Amino acid sequence: MHEHRFVFGGLPSRVVFGAGSLQDLGQEVESLGATRALVLATPNQEALAQDVSLRLGSRSVGVYAQAIMHVPIDSVTRALEEVRRCGADCLLAAGGGSTIGLAKAIALESGLPIVAIPTTYAGSEMTSIYGITEAARKRTGKDARVLPRTVIYDVNLTLSLPVSVSVTSAMNAVAHAAEGLYAQHSNPVISMMAEQGIEAIARAIPALYRDPLDVGARSFAQYGAWLCGTVLGNVGMALHHKLCHVLGGSFNLPHAEVHSVVLPHALAFNSNAAPSSMEQIADSLGVSYAPAGMFDLATRHGAPSGLKDIGMRESDLDLAADLVVSQPYWNPRPVGVGQRDEIRTLLQHAFNGVRPEAMAEGFAPGRGGSA
Repeated sequence: MHEHRFVFGGLPSRVVFGAGSLQDLGQEVESLGATRALVLATPNQEALAQDVSLRLGSRSVGVYAQAIMHVPIDSVTRALEEVRRCGADCLLAAGGGSTIGLAKAIALESGLPIVAIPTTYAGSEMTSIYGITEAARKRTGKDARVLPRTVIYDVNLTLSLPVSVSVTSAMNAVAHAAEGLYAQHSNPVISMMAEQGIEAIARAIPALYRDPLDVGARSFAQYGAWLCGTVLGNVGMALHHKLCHVLGGSFNLPHAEVHSVVLPHALAFNSNAAPSSMEQIADSLGVSYAPAGMFDLATRHGAPSGLKDIGMRESDLDLAADLVVSQPYWNPRPVGVGQRDEIRTLLQHAFNGVRPEAMAEGFAPGRGGSA
């Protein structure tokens, strides 16, 4: 690696990993100097939030179980009122991306420290990226204040995650690692984490699909999610994340499912422009052609294969293509107004749910390209 120049700025977070690590919660909150923690959750995770609150005893000021997907601005306003009312000095986010997203939005405004207790594989807990939806537009940004100070990964909390959600959530995580390998600011440390993350999740998905209570499989999935989230937090993303942002934000499609469906097609689009990254991904998956390998990993384990299966209308594909190319951003293969037709083709393939075979499993390297 000596001929490479790179910058590595690891984000300052503390990770407590392992089955039963929720028992360390009290001392983790104490070490932040907090005495009035507010526990956040979605309505359907209220029981977990109550358990967390109980474990904290006098250090908890209660539970606020009103987190909503995509973090609407009015839900943030209501949560901030509750924070002020109870005089909280720390936020405990117990749950998935929606809950951690709410904690981040509160922290952005209040500067309060966050302790995250993730129960899905979204990876948001490892990043300083936030998103808030206002007037049907999701605005995202980066701010050091929203990075959770401590993350507690307790595999026992993931055992009840339904298989279908587990698979798409894990595919969402894999997408961060895959794009991290060909990101503009990639570096060898992050690439190593990306490869490990993809490998761990590729191993976990088939095993937890067979037995959702397999603690070993769940541990691999959680370990992979942590690595993939760290990749997302440290380097920029590319076409795949742009596509998912447009599809999720403008057409209100479910977040993890969109990632699961789009990833193979985004990889196929970029495969000729980032050949060494594709090899790394393929090696981590144990396949010869990364886009097809990703498609199989998802669809053989119950994930939807096409945008048509998750609520997208074919009549909206033209608009989606226009939105994707309307704002230029970095990608290993150029994506701008000039590539509008190729993006439209990619979206059609993703809509239909066709298995990408652009390079005939690697036997015809000259062909392919656009998906």
